[in-house]
Amino acid sequence: MHRQIAGSLTGRVTKWVVVGVWLVAVVALGGFAGKLSSVQKNDASSWLPGSAESTQGLNRLAELRSPNQIPTLVVYHRAGGLTAADYAAIDDQARRIAALPGVVTTGGRPQVVAPTDAATGRKAQLVSPDGTVATTGVTFDFGSGGWRKLPAAAERLRSIASVPGVDVHIAGQGGQAADQADAFKGLDSTLLFAAAGVVIVILLITYRSPVLWLLPVISAAVALTCAQGTVYLLAKHAGLTVNGQSQGILTVLVFGAGTDYALLLVARYREELRRHEDRHEAMAFALHRAAPAIVASAATVILGMLCLLAATMNSTRGLGPVCAIGIAIGLVVMITLLPALLVVTGRWVFWPQRPSHGSAEPTESGLWARIGRRIALRPRAVWVGTAAVLAVCCLGLLALDTSGLNGKEQFTKTFDSTTGQQLMVDHGLADTSAPVEIVSDPGTGDQVLAAVRRTGLAATVVPTPPDKPALTLAPIRGDAQSEQAYDAVRSVRAAVHPLGVHAQVTGFSATALDIGTSTARDSRVIIPLVLLVVMLVLALLLRAIVAPVVLIATVVLSFGAALGLSALLFRTVFGFAAEDQSFPLFVFVFLVALGIDYNIFLMTRVREETPRRGTRAAALVGLSATGGVITSAGVVLAATFAVLGTLPLVAFVEMGLAVALGVLLDTLIVRSVLVTALNLDLGRIVWWPSRIDGAQRPAAERTLVP
Repeated sequence: MHRQIAGSLTGRVTKWVVVGVWLVAVVALGGFAGKLSSVQKNDASSWLPGSAESTQGLNRLAELRSPNQIPTLVVYHRAGGLTAADYAAIDDQARRIAALPGVVTTGGRPQVVAPTDAATGRKAQLVSPDGTVATTGVTFDFGSGGWRKLPAAAERLRSIASVPGVDVHIAGQGGQAADQADAFKGLDSTLLFAAAGVVIVILLITYRSPVLWLLPVISAAVALTCAQGTVYLLAKHAGLTVNGQSQGILTVLVFGAGTDYALLLVARYREELRRHEDRHEAMAFALHRAAPAIVASAATVILGMLCLLAATMNSTRGLGPVCAIGIAIGLVVMITLLPALLVVTGRWVFWPQRPSHGSAEPTESGLWARIGRRIALRPRAVWVGTAAVLAVCCLGLLALDTSGLNGKEQFTKTFDSTTGQQLMVDHGLADTSAPVEIVSDPGTGDQVLAAVRRTGLAATVVPTPPDKPALTLAPIRGDAQSEQAYDAVRSVRAAVHPLGVHAQVTGFSATALDIGTSTARDSRVIIPLVLLVVMLVLALLLRAIVAPVVLIATVVLSFGAALGLSALLFRTVFGFAAEDQSFPLFVFVFLVALGIDYNIFLMTRVREETPRRGTRAAALVGLSATGGVITSAGVVLAATFAVLGTLPLVAFVEMGLAVALGVLLDTLIVRSVLVTALNLDLGRIVWWPSRIDGAQRPAAERTLVP
């Protein structure tokens, strides 16, 4: 029955219907796909859960000001010290800055604060103690999604802020947001072209055909377009959280995983073309035999991604459905459109290595068949030795530092905002765009102020209407995303909470601290949940208990080795100061959910062959038949994730390279060598309590095991 269903999708008439349906879908969703960036939410407050103290504080601040306000700093620096003429020019520029579009006004006066004024002279909080650095503060409000307009605003500031002999930088929250917007600019097209490029090169090498690579790439492009269009509609009308991170991951995930599924199907189709003269019949058999593994693989990834719904972080919770939608659409495309295209084009698309009917299957004597026979000589020694090497790689975890990245460390190149921030840090100047903000009950400002000052921080009460919450500000010297800043937030919370007033400590540093806390909680919850889900899927698919336990153990070992090696590379080769707080969680989810693909590709073939050959012989057949396609699939997936390393954001580079390294470990060592050696050593035990290998087959197994 399953073969009949498979055949009906690629019949002589229905193949054209399938192609037509997907053509209509691309046309319908293509316009929405191009708008996906317009619904991104990249502000930190949209990432946090509503239960976080900083989120609650921001909600209360909405009674006092627009939540879309973005404080920005113009940083002036003269190495020999700023002169009186410099200050005069800066004050004049502040008046011109006040006339820019989007500048917030209070009581009719623009929120622009210059470092000097006639009444008080130089303002200590805006001029460094050595007199070499000064800042002008300006607050912009461009409405919802206004961060997209900040690069243009930063350029307008630069056009005004020009003093001969003085270095000028745009920093603060606005400067950082402008640089991040520039970093994400063209994200989708950059990743798309880079991912497509590496996939094309690898497919050309894999297929050695100047034409065949087109079909998987076209199918992946269709899947990505439809996925992006669908995600846009859900973000626009159903409240799905999408940010630059999830959009970038969606691109590489659909291209990488979709191409993996294509490789498995094409390999099985080419195998069946040697057995069947009619290509429609060959595709029916190929789909019947390959689709269960592809569907099980995609289902595992989808379920693994949906485990992210258990996260408290909105950004993490939103990433789950975004990736699940991408995988689901990629799956449907690869088992409907790709087979239809393959049948439409015929055998010639494989030229010059055209699989003719009755020709020999090359995998039976290929590289992985030879490797399998070598493993079979001493399987226990192979798996023990391989596991020991991977365990040593896990020692690199001692170098892992998930404390997070401060403002200077988050980019792979020097941006203007990071230069400005570092000048303020080096010269002891507080970042006035990112104070600690304490929102408390009306009339409690003086009480909170006294408590904050006892922590050693300079603080002030902002005038607010008597029926509105009180607002107290405390400036922090140094980087607002440093451990020093987080300690200051903790101290303020410890001082304010016992007062008995309804108060929340929020602001830039508090938000970053709460992100780290929420991410740590999400890791503790989601990692065991993903392992449980993957084990249940494997148990149902393989109808066994021992095999899933063994495979999960290899997954954990592979993850630890990948994380350990990555941490060492980041410290010693790339010079990264630390890892993003979400790094272990995201790497784990992607490596486990995607890495299990190769377990499924291998073990479903081994299970298929076991009743006829026995487990040990089937293990060698499974390796020889799938080793090549698993290797190719792993290289494709690793290369597409490595494309994230082209972005100037350390968090993306770390995640992309770690996943790429982990996938290569999975495909080249864990799945092909370690799992095969375990299958050979354990034999029929791996299928317990199933009895698919109930008969003794010593003679048959000796024919394949040297």
